[in-house]
Formats: sequence, C-alpha cells, structure tokens
Amino acid sequence: MPQKTPFMAVTGSTLVLSPRRPDAAAGTATARVPAVTRTRAPGPYRRLFALPGTRGFTVGNLIARLPMGMFGISAVLMIAGQRGSYALAGAVTATGMAATALVAPWTARLVDRYGQARIALPATAIAVLGSLSLVLCVRAQAPAWTLFASYAATATTPNIGGMSRARWTHLLPPASHHTAMSFEQAADELCYLLGPVAAAFLCTALFPEAGTLVAAVLLLAGMTVFTAHRATEPPPAGVRPSAAGPSLSRRLLPLLGLFLATGVVFGSMEVTSIAHLGAQGLGAAIGPVLALQAAGSCAAGLFYGTRRPRSLRTCLLALAAAMALPWIAAGAGSPALLGCALLLAGAATAPAMVTAMALVQRVTPRERLNEGMTLAVTAILGGIAVGSATAGLTVDHLGTTTAYLLPAAAALLALFASASGRFDPAAE
Repeated sequence: MPQKTPFMAVTGSTLVLSPRRPDAAAGTATARVPAVTRTRAPGPYRRLFALPGTRGFTVGNLIARLPMGMFGISAVLMIAGQRGSYALAGAVTATGMAATALVAPWTARLVDRYGQARIALPATAIAVLGSLSLVLCVRAQAPAWTLFASYAATATTPNIGGMSRARWTHLLPPASHHTAMSFEQAADELCYLLGPVAAAFLCTALFPEAGTLVAAVLLLAGMTVFTAHRATEPPPAGVRPSAAGPSLSRRLLPLLGLFLATGVVFGSMEVTSIAHLGAQGLGAAIGPVLALQAAGSCAAGLFYGTRRPRSLRTCLLALAAAMALPWIAAGAGSPALLGCALLLAGAATAPAMVTAMALVQRVTPRERLNEGMTLAVTAILGGIAVGSATAGLTVDHLGTTTAYLLPAAAALLALFASASGRFDPAAE
C-alpha cells in the first residue's frame, strides 16, 4: 500500500504534523506539504570551475603544461638517436636546466610586473624558436655548441603552473585556495606522468624529432589559449620602487631549502628505480612502475583538496615514513611490492607539496606571486639535478638497494628543515 502524504494541520496558532487527512467535518484547515527535494551541494572542484573563465584558462594551462614533461626526454632521444651520444644529450639537457634556473625567476618577475599576456606569449615564442633551432641543428649535423645554445634559449619558457596558481589566488577567497592548489599539484603530476610517455612514443614510433616538434606546438597553442582569457588575469604590479628590507629570495630561504630537499627526493627516487629495475632485467616495467608513483601523487593531490589542510610538519612526517617503503621493498626483491611502495610514496608527496606551495603563497606578496612560485620550482629543479647525480654515484658504488636510502634521507632533511615551525602557520 502506498504511503500517505503527511499534512500540516492548522490548529489555532499552532502548526502540527498529521499523518493522515483529518475529517473535513471537524472544521480544521489542512494544507498538503510539498515534497522536499534534497540537492547535494556541489563539490569543491565543481565550485572552482563554476567561476566564469576558469575552465578556459585551465584548458590552456593543461595543454601548455604537458610539454614540460616532454622536452627533456624528447631532446635526449633526438640527440642520442642522431648523434649516437647519450653523454652529449645529457650535457645539453643539463645546460638547459641550468639556464632555466637562472632565467626563469627573471621571466616570472617580468610577468608579475607587466602582466601575463604581455610577457608570457613573447617568452614562449622565444622558447619555441629555441626548440625549432635545436631540431634544425641536430638534423644538419651542426657543431655541438649550437645544440647547447639552442636548448639554452628554451629557458625563457614561462612557469605556467605559477601563472595558473596566481590566477586562482586572484579569483578565489583564501578559504578556497587549498582546493585550487591541490588541483594544480595534481595537474603537475598528471602532465609529468603523460609527458614522457607521449614523448617516447612520438620519438620512437614516428621519427626522433617528433617529440620536440609536437611539444613546441602544444606549448605555443596552450599558452595562446591561456593568455587569451584576460578577464581572469591578475592585474600587473607595475614597476615598484626599490625598498629596504630582505629580498624575496631571502624571505623564502627556509622554504627554498625545503623545496631543494624535496627535489632531491624526486631525482634520487627516479634514477634509483630505473637502475634497480634494469639490474633485475625488468627494463620494460620501468615506465609502468614509475607511472604508479605519479598516479599515486595525482590521486592523493585531488583527494587532499577535498579535506582540511594539515600542517607542513605532519605532511613531511608522512613523506619521510613513506619514503622508507621503497628501500624495504627493494631489499625484499619483489617488483610487485616495489610498485606498491612507490604508489604509497607518490601519494605522500602531493600533500607535502600542496602545503609547502600554500606557504609560499602566504609569505610572498601578491604582486610578486608568480616570482615566488617560480623560485620554488627552481629550487625543486636544482634538487632533482643533485638527487639524480647523487643517486647515479650511489648506484655505481653501493648498489641500488642502498641508493633507495637517499630519498628517505632527503625527506628527513626536509622534515628537520620544518622543525623550527617559523613558516608553518597551518593548524592540525
């Protein structure tokens, strides 16, 4: 039997709920209560993209960010394939990374001062020309110095992640920044997961230059779409008079040391995992196993954005504990166990990075936010270079299992750097 609809009965000045219709002869007024439809509140990410213009600049952001994971491996495969020298390929890409560390903060400062569209698009065009020059020099068997000069020109590539984070900070109230920063971290991991896979496929399935050419087209197209959405762009800060006081790099120094240590975690973990799987004759599993780590970080970043943020020390403590798992798994000699350990290790990196980037955002003046974010990324790149080189030496002299202690030690170093709590205002 269908359930009867409840009615509200009016008795004097009182409303009472009646399970059945009262007798009409009783003289009591009745009114049918309309059915109440419960609508679920929109999730935090849906609220982000409900803002006008956010979907458009995010599409451009993702298109332009994907090449960040493509350029390095594309250059290595192209140069090694045409010149037959991995040493030359590695030296060229290392030179490009060093040039980026020097040029990127200056580019970011110009972006903050004069506006994203005014600076980012010309800077991207210079970087794309550098990539095209590299392709032509490799194909024409030009002298080696031309490869170094061409790849160094790509250092003008703007920090698209920093510009996107600056837009979210400009558009959103502080209460929503945590979700936006979590989304940006997940986007970083996704693009660095898909970028190398796409580059390797293009360079091997088509021709060696395909990865660099496609990455250059994507970078220019994505940056064009991103900068076309002017309504969401933060206003330029203009030329600021020089003022007394510590510089931005000095103000961020404790955090930059933390990012440097985190970069060592990334660089040493990747090189050690590649060497460990290769030594076990599992070279074909390198891509899928490393993808597990990136996938874990991407998923954890999205999940962390829906939860209350934790303190930096709590996140780094979890990171230090998770980074011990690959060492344990490598000692056990199980590739499946190592894959699970890397998945958990990757999941621990996202909350730490999101929380640390939020602190950069809090310490940096809003009119210099892109510069502050770029300084953090530069510190990470420096740490990756140090971690990669140190892991290579450790693998050669002490073996791959011992080398897995490097990311664990670097995570502990980052934890000790945060122990003073001077830049950890988040509450538990």
